[in-house]
Amino acid sequence: MELTLPHILGMGVALLLVFGLGVFAATKISNSVDFSVSGRRSGAPLVAGTIMGTLIGGASTVGTSQLAFLYGLSAWWFTLGGGIACLLMGLFLVRPLRETHFETISQFLASAYGSRAGVSAALFVSLGMFINVVPQVFSSMALLLSMFPLDSRLAALFSVALMTSYVIFGGVWGTGLMGVSKVALTGIILMVGGLFSLFQFGGFGGLFQTFPSYPWFSLFGRGVNTDLAAAFSMLVGVLSSQIYFQAIFSSRNLRAARGGALISFLLGPAIGAGGILIGLFMRLHHPEINPALALPLFIIDYMPPLFAGVALATLLLAAVGTGAGLTLGISTMLSRDIFQHLYPEAEDRTVLLTFRLFILAVLLLALITVYLSGKEVIILQWSYLSLGLRGATICFPLLAAIFLPGRVSPKLGQRAIVLGPSIVLAGTFIAPLQLNPLYLGLAASLLILAAALWDKQNSISS
Repeated sequence: MELTLPHILGMGVALLLVFGLGVFAATKISNSVDFSVSGRRSGAPLVAGTIMGTLIGGASTVGTSQLAFLYGLSAWWFTLGGGIACLLMGLFLVRPLRETHFETISQFLASAYGSRAGVSAALFVSLGMFINVVPQVFSSMALLLSMFPLDSRLAALFSVALMTSYVIFGGVWGTGLMGVSKVALTGIILMVGGLFSLFQFGGFGGLFQTFPSYPWFSLFGRGVNTDLAAAFSMLVGVLSSQIYFQAIFSSRNLRAARGGALISFLLGPAIGAGGILIGLFMRLHHPEINPALALPLFIIDYMPPLFAGVALATLLLAAVGTGAGLTLGISTMLSRDIFQHLYPEAEDRTVLLTFRLFILAVLLLALITVYLSGKEVIILQWSYLSLGLRGATICFPLLAAIFLPGRVSPKLGQRAIVLGPSIVLAGTFIAPLQLNPLYLGLAASLLILAAALWDKQNSISS
């Protein structure tokens, strides 16, 4: 089905609404602290908007429907794991992080393990986040290609241009404000679409009669090793990602930070469930399609044109917003932890310019990577690799710094930060293993920290 005038009008309304908020956010920026943590003035909705605006993106929408089309319920791990991570963040990590005056998670680690550890963490986490920017470009491309007769290279260029405009002027203010609007729209669209799909199946009874129980209704439909690693990488990855902690750092107080995390815990899995039902519906009725197009084609073919136009624009903004939010996180770490580490006397306006130049550089590199990667990409696989790399870098060193302060020496803390992600990269690209390399990376990090605690305890005893 080709796009009609109502489709285009609906898209225009949604795009104007969200990007209008971005223009408004730009008026809030007067210095680099406003850009990176909104001057620490965010309430719970804006904190949730920043978290969910990044978490609910191409992988959570287009990618979830794509994986559900291929394997069923195991596609839920991305949003389910993200929701659980937000719950743990709200319950246990918000208070110790919010009580600091840091802007990056690397600064927190540097305070515990020294500046070299902070720089190492910034580089590895930036690489992990960059790996997840690329699938957001692919998600945006899939949506644009389903809507317009574009060349794939031109669709990629448009996607990157939208990501740039989303974040480069408003920073966290823009990411949060636009995140609130796009998450509200995304939630409505996917829940309505999921309920429609369930109704067409004849309820859960009809759904269970249509597909065999395995793999379609198993959380481990791709295999226990694969899906357990996906769940674990999602959990530790969210708990190790700059942009989610940046949302916490931007909150006006502890209550706002915790409220934003808990709102995110409730919304994420519900949105993912809608995407899964749509993916299964398209598997039954259109098994011949490219799985990456399951969600956009469902919207075009089965939703009223005006509503479908709003939905398509919202899904495009979901992928764009996640890519932009991740890019903002990378820019913040590179600016605060690398540039200002090298040039501590730089003026604030220079730092603010550096934020924006890093955003441009990261998105240009993402565009080049997309051009070199080819067309067949499983979006969630890239996302899980990204989360695993971040988790192996940050998870255990961060928990040790929060809950066992002063118990791990800077030397061993830095060694854990470097060795964990190095093993993940080697086990993925150099010597692929049967066992997911995330386990080995986390195990190496944990063993180093355990050895440090053992030595500390022995020294105290003696």
